[in-house]
Amino acid sequence: MTERLTKLTRRQLLAGLAAAPATAGLFSAGVIPSIARAQTGTVVNMVGVTEAPALLSFVNTSSLIWSAHVSEGLLEFDFDMNPTPLLATEWEVAEDGLTYTFKLREGVKWHDGEDFTAEDVKFSILTAKQYHSRNRTTFSKIEEIETPDDYTVILHLSAPTPFLLKAFSSMESPIVPSHLYGPDENPLTHPNNTAPIGTGAYVFKEWVRGSHVVWEKNPNYWNPDLPKIDTLVAKFILDPSARTIAFETGDVDIGYRTPVPFRDLERLEATGHIDMTNLGYAYDPPNIVIVECNLRDETLSNLKVRQAIAHCIDREMINRVVFFNYATPSATPVVPYHAAFHLDEPSPYGFDIDAARALLTEAGYPDGITLTMEYVGDEQRILGEFLRAAMSRAGITIELRGQDMGTLIARVYRDQDYQLHLASISNLFDPQVGVQRLYYSPNIIQGVAFSNGTGYSDPEVDAWLEAAAVSLDLEERVALWAQIQRKVMQDVPSFPIVMSAWQTISNKRLADHTTNAEGFEGSMARMYVV
Repeated sequence: MTERLTKLTRRQLLAGLAAAPATAGLFSAGVIPSIARAQTGTVVNMVGVTEAPALLSFVNTSSLIWSAHVSEGLLEFDFDMNPTPLLATEWEVAEDGLTYTFKLREGVKWHDGEDFTAEDVKFSILTAKQYHSRNRTTFSKIEEIETPDDYTVILHLSAPTPFLLKAFSSMESPIVPSHLYGPDENPLTHPNNTAPIGTGAYVFKEWVRGSHVVWEKNPNYWNPDLPKIDTLVAKFILDPSARTIAFETGDVDIGYRTPVPFRDLERLEATGHIDMTNLGYAYDPPNIVIVECNLRDETLSNLKVRQAIAHCIDREMINRVVFFNYATPSATPVVPYHAAFHLDEPSPYGFDIDAARALLTEAGYPDGITLTMEYVGDEQRILGEFLRAAMSRAGITIELRGQDMGTLIARVYRDQDYQLHLASISNLFDPQVGVQRLYYSPNIIQGVAFSNGTGYSDPEVDAWLEAAAVSLDLEERVALWAQIQRKVMQDVPSFPIVMSAWQTISNKRLADHTTNAEGFEGSMARMYVV
């Protein structure tokens, strides 16, 4: 298999994998795929708790976990969120915040041998501005991009974007090879999403659907000292108990966002060969676990129904029972991690089953209602079962519908065929990037995942979001975000529940897997085996 892949050109591999049917997984935790067994160097096995529909986060934010192995951004960020060079070696921001100038690294090659140039950066930013659920906001003020030479990019903004520089990481804004994208091709369905060609430390080799992904060391990487691992293997292990066993036996080496049940953390710590760290989450802080409503649905378009649902949510009890006190309750979509922006106020609709019943009657449903709830993964299933039990006491019957990530994205964002969606949504490094997309009406875009899937639209909220996006005054931004949070808490297009508790779990044989703010979502090029 390895010899055959070596003989293929990158274009042939890209086209072939895009056209190939999904292949059933053939191995369980502990069995390294054939391509990895053939390697004579070091192999690191990573665990995936779900399988995203793509491997590149260019226009699909469900793919953040693997994207940076292959595709790089302009910058990296240290633990204090200070920018450091990557594809850009120098940068300058004008005092008025309206011009950004980047000097690019010379001599970088795409994995297919083509030269990396400023045109790739220009294409990537403009395309992400149109299709990326978060960068539609982040890049919205970029009015023009100049490329005076192959290694200079100048961004001209129509208004300041105080958080813009932080957006140029590998996982958030990967640079893609513009020469592979034809003028009539749809970036949302482009084959580079599933068989990516990048400039990164690892080269994509194989994706067996339902089973594993393999990346191999890039022998032509622009930094000759990296990477330090020969082969990375991502194993998709959907059963949470099986993931715990895989860590215990050494069949997997590393996973992030607490990839095992919370009840198993002490058990893993007792093995003696497992490390845990909460470092590496400064760029992409713990998510808000949230239930979203489809406001296009006749039942859920009724505010009293949504208020009734809100009265059924006991966040403190959910934290104790479902998350073993590892999470942090939050009634607002801005997570407590963002201390300056987080509104530390309770829901206006506190836990009250009697109030929920009364509101349903007022809404015209004295005999109760039945709603579907979409979810992915075992952790969400457990939370869904808890919510189903609580809501049943108020006359709300919940039908849980579990599925893989690709099916959920199609159902919720493409087909809009859902009522409630139990989600885990990233705030990222600024609520303007991670939270605005959920409530900003221009982000109601059918087919774009993790955008404004509820269909919420409020002119006042739109105006506050737009003002906060361009203000260079932190106090003003904080005040605007307090108004935004209070309004959406009143309108309840969604129900924030808790901020997740995230740990990266690894075998002690691994070193330097978390070396900056991006953690597991970075390249992992500096990781090595001790």
